[in-house]
Amino acid sequence: MIKASTTSAKRLEGKVAIVTGGAGGIGEATVRLFWSHGAKIIIADIQDNIGEALCKELDENALYVHCDVTDEEQVRRTIDLVVENYGKLDIMYNNAGVLDMATTSILTIVKSDVEKVLNVNLMGGILGAKHAARVMVPAKKGCILFTTSASTSIACTLCHGCIASK
Repeated sequence: MIKASTTSAKRLEGKVAIVTGGAGGIGEATVRLFWSHGAKIIIADIQDNIGEALCKELDENALYVHCDVTDEEQVRRTIDLVVENYGKLDIMYNNAGVLDMATTSILTIVKSDVEKVLNVNLMGGILGAKHAARVMVPAKKGCILFTTSASTSIACTLCHGCIASK
């Protein structure tokens, strides 16, 4: 578990942050980092068991919410729940993402696989930004972040949908 070593390291003290896809990978690392800097963390994910276990490992400053980022109503409800419980939203980190089936050629991609990736990686981020902005713009403060992929700037012959969406 990450612990902030000094008071100055608590630079997110009093901040409220949502991390989509926060139950594992980059999202989990971000949850731990933000939490170690004093933020109240909302893990928004579809991996219920993993997300709930992570919250138990942290403390009362971590909350798990089941949220499929491709479902606008679930995203809206997550934002509303956060504002209802904490009175604000300071950071929206749109991190949820999936990979499509690896292919060796653009000629072999499957449309439905790419559509799933685009819905999670692209539309999920857009919906997160839309609903976070709905509360941040009137408050005149907040930060909306997105995870991208290094594969968008280097040669990669696999996972065409993921590269296009990130």
